[in-house]
Amino acid sequence: MGVEPGIPAMARGAPAGPAPVATLVQPAALDSALVTAWRDLARHASEPNCFLHPWFLLPSLTHLRDGADIRIAIVIAGRHMIALMPVYIATNYGRMPAAHVETWVHGQSFLGTPLIRAGHETEAAAALIGLFDGHDWARGFVHITHIAEHGPVHRGFVSAAAARGRPCDTVNHRSRALLESTLDADAYLEQAIRGKKRKELRRLANRLAELGRVETRAFGPGDDAAAWAADFLALESAGWKGSEGEALANQAATRAFFHDVVTGAADARMLDMLRIDLDGRAIAMLVNFATPPGSFSYKIAYDEEFSRFSPGVLIELDNIARVLGSDTIRWMDSCAAEGHPMIDHLWTERRSIVRITLPLSGPARRAQFALCRAAEEGSAALRRLLADRKGGS
Repeated sequence: MGVEPGIPAMARGAPAGPAPVATLVQPAALDSALVTAWRDLARHASEPNCFLHPWFLLPSLTHLRDGADIRIAIVIAGRHMIALMPVYIATNYGRMPAAHVETWVHGQSFLGTPLIRAGHETEAAAALIGLFDGHDWARGFVHITHIAEHGPVHRGFVSAAAARGRPCDTVNHRSRALLESTLDADAYLEQAIRGKKRKELRRLANRLAELGRVETRAFGPGDDAAAWAADFLALESAGWKGSEGEALANQAATRAFFHDVVTGAADARMLDMLRIDLDGRAIAMLVNFATPPGSFSYKIAYDEEFSRFSPGVLIELDNIARVLGSDTIRWMDSCAAEGHPMIDHLWTERRSIVRITLPLSGPARRAQFALCRAAEEGSAALRRLLADRKGGS
């Protein structure tokens, strides 16, 4: 079976209620009708994921593909798209040479939970598994990375796999900071930060104000998203990331990608940027993406010339107040690494992000899956044994 160039069921105006139709779409076939249906899916997804909205994924495909042979797996039920998941054929599973289907999550994306329409989690997952089972492009098994643990999408894949008599194994856990509370900002910070530290942060804010006019601003309807993006790139590249070649502006691809994402999010009314200016000059900036009822804290930068005033922490305190005071946002994902030295000390909640793996049909595919899982479990057991011996010595 070859890769489909589009969505035949939608193109024919399929009546409501038929069995879901799953297909693989080449990125070049993402036409306006498909993108419109995709936007509708993103608005009605059971789990928000800003990294799979068109304004984020399309620039990703344009600028950050690096030659990867990516397909967009989609599921249509009637006139609605009920699932979307970007995938590619990974050649290795960890250190093992084992080609398999894997969700595409690049270095500037921090969540891989597929977009699935609320109420269709198991149905859509079953259609996706069936698509890969019967497609000659698919290889080995399916590996879904960076997915929210025990969420409706995760549960949908577990249920769909179980209905076929297959496992859906969780193979990696990471915990990262989450901001979610019914407390107001003052009460939250009181329980999150020691009194002595809160006093020190107030002192730093006062000392900073002695240098000039300090203003905290949020991106608004009259602001120029491209200008805010340029300010962020300049601020980030002026610091250690710029000198070490890790700033977004260091590479043409990531610079163009960031510009397109920020302006696209602004057009979609999902851009939530925050900045602290000193006499009109940005000394700290934060990039968030709002996908109600959730949101994602994407990037932060600050002027290292003012590091003694902890501008990165000060802008995070402003951000906490805005999130906890919002009428539309109930939680914010930090998108930070596990054990982050700053945000883990400010946000007290945690979100578990996992990877799940499930076999595809056919003896050869199942044998490959079993071999990879046995090797993976054996390696994990050996690490635990060595850790126990080290701890007992």
